[in-house]
Amino acid sequence: MTLGRVQSDTGVTLVGAGLPHASDITASMALAPHLVAADGGANSCIAAGVEPCAVIGDLDSITEETRTALPKARIIEYADQDITDFEKCLRLVDAPFVIATGFTNGRLDHTLAVFSVLARCIGPPTLVLGNEDVAFAAPRRLVLDLPGGTRFSLFPMTPVTGSSTGLRWPIDGLTLDPLGRLGTSNQASGQVELDFDSPGCVTLIPRLHLALAVAALTGSAHAPGR
Repeated sequence: MTLGRVQSDTGVTLVGAGLPHASDITASMALAPHLVAADGGANSCIAAGVEPCAVIGDLDSITEETRTALPKARIIEYADQDITDFEKCLRLVDAPFVIATGFTNGRLDHTLAVFSVLARCIGPPTLVLGNEDVAFAAPRRLVLDLPGGTRFSLFPMTPVTGSSTGLRWPIDGLTLDPLGRLGTSNQASGQVELDFDSPGCVTLIPRLHLALAVAALTGSAHAPGR
């Protein structure tokens, strides 16, 4: 089976079925104007008054009313039950980056699955919005220019080692491990530079620094003043 792909020269806002706020969709689209929905996320898009350019998933949670409101060509059925709709979307999206909203407000097992996909670095660089934080997979090298005192957390999804500058508590010489030492509730003293020996660590910072995170992951000018 050949599935359609979503291609965009700009960032993509990906909306999940976890009841995202309309304001979150709007805030995401300010940086990533190309709108895609993961299955039932299309219901939230229509409720917010915006139409996704594509809906991807096994289509078990999109309502009939939403399906009727959208052209059939925009609906991409991806029936594989071994992977989540979030992963399906990232596999089919070609874009500089993705901002995902509506993936952390629902079931906890769904949220954990999202973090697993992030850690495996599937698809474009992806940033997941929560109520207070933005989460993304740390690349092997990350340079992030943050205001001093910013909360900075690292959550390993697998054992990882690396080095850092610009953190109140450096990670040099440590093994971060989901069953051992974590890297949560650290603090930036300004520009943070991280070098990891392998992928598998998720970074979390306050969501008010979303634009800075996008700039760091893409090397683009999405941060204010750049």
